[in-house]
Amino acid sequence: MSALGSREPAVLDPSAEQDGGVLSRAYRALSVGIVSVVVLIAFEATAVGTAMPVAARELHGLALYAFAFSGYFTTSLFGMVLAGQWSDRRGPLGALTTGIGAFAAGLVVAGTAQVMWVFILGRAVQGLGGGLVIVALYVVVGRAYPDRLRPAIMAAFAAGWVVPSIVGPLAAGAVTEHLGWRWVFLGIPVLVVFPLALALPQIRRRASGPVDEEAGAGSFDRRRIRLALGISLGAGLLQYAAQDLRPLSLVPGLAGAAFLVPAVLGLLPRGTYRAARGLPSVVLLRGLAAGSFIAAESFVPLMLVTQRGLSPTLAGFSLAAGGGTWALGSFVQSRARVTPYRERLMTVGMVLVAAAIVTAPSVLVPAVPVWTVAVAWGVGCFGMGLVISSTSVLLLQLSAPEEAGTNSAALQISDALANVVLLAATGAAFAALGGGSTAATTATASGGGGHPAAFAAVFLPMTAVALVGAWVTRRLRERTSAL
Repeated sequence: MSALGSREPAVLDPSAEQDGGVLSRAYRALSVGIVSVVVLIAFEATAVGTAMPVAARELHGLALYAFAFSGYFTTSLFGMVLAGQWSDRRGPLGALTTGIGAFAAGLVVAGTAQVMWVFILGRAVQGLGGGLVIVALYVVVGRAYPDRLRPAIMAAFAAGWVVPSIVGPLAAGAVTEHLGWRWVFLGIPVLVVFPLALALPQIRRRASGPVDEEAGAGSFDRRRIRLALGISLGAGLLQYAAQDLRPLSLVPGLAGAAFLVPAVLGLLPRGTYRAARGLPSVVLLRGLAAGSFIAAESFVPLMLVTQRGLSPTLAGFSLAAGGGTWALGSFVQSRARVTPYRERLMTVGMVLVAAAIVTAPSVLVPAVPVWTVAVAWGVGCFGMGLVISSTSVLLLQLSAPEEAGTNSAALQISDALANVVLLAATGAAFAALGGGSTAATTATASGGGGHPAAFAAVFLPMTAVALVGAWVTRRLRERTSAL
């Protein structure tokens, strides 16, 4: 397979190769525009968790609360596959604009909903748009930026999450309290106009149309579209089953697995689940890193509130530094001098992730200071910054131009699907060991109730998953035979 760098999009603008970085005159409008899109999506992603409980209560839909999250993730999986097909055959412009439109429309539907099922529908439309946007943006990066600038723009994507991760929940809380939860959803669509106006002309000039005109004339791969529907349906059924541990839940759980397994095998590169060298291992690593870290992170605030008596605000602040260290890790991997050592850097990153996850439950011991979690999570986020941005860079290097969309979709599917599966697995283990009863301690000042073993059942397996990821980093490049 030829590397993407062998056909640089900069040929469209020969003078651009002589310019500086991603904020040089040749790339400034494009860079600011697409990073602004990432910032807006980040604000929505970090703010929605604050407004969601209020929305569910006012819409009398607390029983359906989890579906507001799972609806987003399941439709985003379909959007990722669709965007990969669309971008490879007709260029990323259509997928990007449609995705942003769907994302904004979903926000409006959710923000104006009068019943919970309509709210969930809005979240599902958002998920479809989000899946389209993220894959299309990766294809834009692959086509519009030369190989030397891709690590820097990936670092900029990571930096775009820093301010939203810190300010987003606080801003959403203030808006929810003073204006109402609906404005958390309705305020964002208007802001999309600026980045679109800035970036779309540049995308049209640098990255529009198919790489291969003959491929562009063809229709979408119907088999992959069917597999995309299968993976979305399967993920949704698994999440539904994980939320209800009654024996009857085995039926949707098994049905979900029956849909999911063949779809995943058909959509990810051949050899992904045996860590075949090269692209399959890059895709696998993305899922192992994202899934283990996010699944563990989801339980950190709950552990601090129920076991150590912190307020929800203080528990949330324990993760606040992570946005900055994640961006720092992404910045480090973008430096030209570390490029020859990228795989080694990713090994270090996964070891740091594993160390952070295994350290977090140490606060279950009362003698351990609670700030231990904040320090450990900052270190883990630095490792994630090294790994996540690097997987994106390597994927584009290992993808032929006409396959950048399909492979970018596979990377995002691995990321999202690992989150869904590992969150479902850890949630089920947590509940099975009595973790659900910890909710009763959230209102106490001293904490200390609940079942510490339930938290151990989350963090220790996710540490093992992260260590498997550290091993996979040794298989990211294909062996080169000696001449």
